[in-house]
Amino acid sequence: MTAAQPAAAQTAPVQTAPAQGPAGSAAQSTDSRPVTLQAVEQTPTALWNDSADPRELGTAIREFGAVGATCNPVIALTCIRQDPETWLPRLRELAAEHPTATEAELGWKAVEELSVTAAAMLLPAFESSGGRNGRLSMQTDPRLHRDKNALVEQAERFSQLAPNIIVKIPATKTGIAAIEEAAYRGVSINATVSFTVAQVVAVGEAIERALDRRAADGLPDREFGHVVTLMAGRLDDWLKAVIARDRIMIDPGYLEWAGVGAVKHAYRIFRERGFRSRVLVAAFRNPMQWSELQGGDLVISPPFQWAKDINDNAVPFRPNAIDDDVPSHVLDALRAATPEFAKGYDADGMTIDEFDAFGATVRTLRQFLQADADLDALVRDVLVPAV
Repeated sequence: MTAAQPAAAQTAPVQTAPAQGPAGSAAQSTDSRPVTLQAVEQTPTALWNDSADPRELGTAIREFGAVGATCNPVIALTCIRQDPETWLPRLRELAAEHPTATEAELGWKAVEELSVTAAAMLLPAFESSGGRNGRLSMQTDPRLHRDKNALVEQAERFSQLAPNIIVKIPATKTGIAAIEEAAYRGVSINATVSFTVAQVVAVGEAIERALDRRAADGLPDREFGHVVTLMAGRLDDWLKAVIARDRIMIDPGYLEWAGVGAVKHAYRIFRERGFRSRVLVAAFRNPMQWSELQGGDLVISPPFQWAKDINDNAVPFRPNAIDDDVPSHVLDALRAATPEFAKGYDADGMTIDEFDAFGATVRTLRQFLQADADLDALVRDVLVPAV
């Protein structure tokens, strides 16, 4: 196996169980349905759709087997831009309904409407799973990332918009404190801005503390569906940027394994420690983030186009792929190339005080903040069109 071709060398087509032929003899038949649908039926792994666009989400639910979705300012901005016939008139209506609302307030009303619509589409999966799946992830305003109380207050409000809302809060130092408090108050949590094993373990521990506090205080227990995102591809992105910046020579195929390895490592830690939350994989960059992570009790959340491409190419999966180790020489090479890999891979790679300054954290927060600004500008163009 070469490092440049890691996925193809380790996967094989998945087939259905032997079927009886006309004469009663067993005959092996290939399942031609979307591979994502096959995977969710054959393994505990849940598929979510990393978009709240109702057109994409409808296909993902009906055809791909998706039982969850997400929304944030980047996604909302993309949805509005892709469907201006629907959203530009709606923004004008919202402006008329709320004549004193700011650009930011109107933009977030659109985010809320998009989220509530998607949540309704997922309600059957929510009800059939007892609340474990069927969740719509709604992200708190990135501009609140420094204010724990504001994050908690907004998380509580978002959680009341629909019964199956799960709220995204960043896995920063302030964000993790907000996660613990919001989870204690009964908010279903999805950590975001999270790229490292150290971050997801810290979030898992915070959720455990919150659940224990609830039990100690006699608060009701239920299926909250808590998930902890590891944005695997964004860890890859950061390591590639560091390698380029520092002019380090390494087999480029090895860099495709970093996020995959971090997810596998985090998943094992969650299992060993009995955390009551699940790892969620997001930020797809290569097919291994699908094929190498199947089989575990976790969530895989590719963007719609990635899920479509996986199915169009019938990218195979192995039902126990999550348990396979990343080749040790690949991990050794990544560790030797840059200390940034250890920060991302090791459970003690960073302290909570270091999370905010990690390169991927800074990059992603800036992108989310820019999306907020871009959404404001879009609303501004509707309210005060250029002449």
